[in-house]
Amino acid sequence: MKKIRIVSLILLFALFFTGIKEVTAASYVNVHFLNVGQGDAVLVQTPNENILIDGGGKGKGPQIVSYLKKNKVTTLSAVVSTHPDADHVGGLAYVIKTVKVNKVYAPNISHTTSAYKDFLLAVKSKNMKITVAKLGVEIPTQAKDITLKFLGPVRVYGKSDLNNWSGVLHLKHNKKSFLFMGDAENAAESDLLAKKLISKVDVLKVGHHGSKYSTSAKFLEKTVPTYSVLSVGKNGYGHPTSDVLNRLKKVRSNVHRTDKSGNIVFSSNGIKITPRMVR
Repeated sequence: MKKIRIVSLILLFALFFTGIKEVTAASYVNVHFLNVGQGDAVLVQTPNENILIDGGGKGKGPQIVSYLKKNKVTTLSAVVSTHPDADHVGGLAYVIKTVKVNKVYAPNISHTTSAYKDFLLAVKSKNMKITVAKLGVEIPTQAKDITLKFLGPVRVYGKSDLNNWSGVLHLKHNKKSFLFMGDAENAAESDLLAKKLISKVDVLKVGHHGSKYSTSAKFLEKTVPTYSVLSVGKNGYGHPTSDVLNRLKKVRSNVHRTDKSGNIVFSSNGIKITPRMVR
């Protein structure tokens, strides 16, 4: 017994006086791709933050808030509107009015739709300002091995070219990474590639719901995603197109679809990523 106590005292001495660092628990990241039909809504959870990327179409706000409550989310560190299209921004006004939100990010492009106006009014009602989402802007995170950075938009696009204005967000968790493309199309992808901002990722949120004008072969040659997520529902556009599905198949990406699997959650410990379906 005396020997054990002596060893314990020596270890305590070493811990406090010889510079040996205390071991802390490993961080984690859970990324929820919500099944909101033809639209986007993604919840990113870290040990210290909850970030919502897009809010699905108009009327999807209550569904998203219900999901947040189910996952014990009472405060959103950040809300990201990737671009003003109604199937991405439609539910955000309700979320912002209902849940405590610390910060809002959106690209510097406006739109005249009622869904986008509602979003702006909701932000104003909470006396918040919008931080411009663009290359180089970072969403603060407390864990040292987690970073959330906007890679795009990298330049100014036409006022009617809303998809390429998408705020492209890159999440790095130790050795694992996620890339959220919003509705970015070929022009935005080419600009990201030209600036050498794109590298291999573990999970890709496929751009524009699988439109043939997104997720080019050159883009996939660089990203080579282990997993790809298509946030899609019943639509008249043919999303996801066979072009994109074939390109994803060619790079052997494991494809998940919200219209087939419901809510999809990817859990990362920084070394390994595990997907699961949540109804």
